[in-house]
Amino acid sequence: MNDGTPPAAPKARHTGWDELVSNHRLRFTLSCYLFLIVPVSLLTLFIYLPVLWAFWGSLYEFEIGGENRFVGVQNYAEFLFRDPTTLISFGNMLFLTLFAVCVRLTIPLLMAKLIFSLTRERARYFYRIVFLVPIVVPGVAVQLIWAGMIYADRGMLNELLRSVGLEEYVMGWLSDPHTALLAVACVGFPFVGGFEVLIYYAGLTGIPESVTEAALLEGCTGVRKFFAIDVPMVLSQLKLILILTIIGGVQAFENIMILTRGGPGFKTMVPGFWMYLNAFSFQRMGYACAIGVTLFVIIFTLTLINFRYFRSTEELEGR
Repeated sequence: MNDGTPPAAPKARHTGWDELVSNHRLRFTLSCYLFLIVPVSLLTLFIYLPVLWAFWGSLYEFEIGGENRFVGVQNYAEFLFRDPTTLISFGNMLFLTLFAVCVRLTIPLLMAKLIFSLTRERARYFYRIVFLVPIVVPGVAVQLIWAGMIYADRGMLNELLRSVGLEEYVMGWLSDPHTALLAVACVGFPFVGGFEVLIYYAGLTGIPESVTEAALLEGCTGVRKFFAIDVPMVLSQLKLILILTIIGGVQAFENIMILTRGGPGFKTMVPGFWMYLNAFSFQRMGYACAIGVTLFVIIFTLTLINFRYFRSTEELEGR
């Protein structure tokens, strides 16, 4: 008997389609995990395990192939409070890192802006290639060129000073205690490395056209537009370069080893090179591990601070 109530909708029949999709997703997820096993295993073997070994080794006094003697935190106490090179090396590291941060956050950005402002695409492409070429030159070769061709007694810098009648300023730039550290910092002048220029250029090309058009309508052009629009829109790139520069500045010692070997005296010594000397010249592996762990803690702390207080473009936009 029909009482006016509409008949209930029939229940959807279960098909094998949902089960097929679910099985496909499960197989795809498992295959992704299987492909990840190899790189994660290699990363653990060659990165994480050596780091853990360094933490363990910093608590011992030992040589390679010799017996281990547990000393606790004595290696840390010696490096932080009794080693006469600690304050000097950390001061040099701070100066070199801050110098690198200042030049890499400004000069390459200006170069990228100049390239981006060119009207012809062919000219942009040409200058991107010009600034990219230095990347293919090995860093060791760059250091050797500066040491042997620019800073040498008969190098380009001293010969330039002689040619303009400034013989009184001719000196051994890497051997003079007053100029050695600044000479090391100035390697790479004019500081327009292709990597930073390309990173900033990519950020500038990512600025939406609507933002640029709105700025033009408001009369925001030239230098005002650069600081009000361009710089805030490339904060993500600035944050990346800042992190990489800080990490590289704290870890770096190859340039010191090639150019000055920490001299004259300890005027250019940095913690990374002091760690290297203790490990492979003085055979104090435990002490070298303690220096390395200290640098790891510094880098990790600075990276966390950078992520916490240096806001990227996406964070400013609320995304």
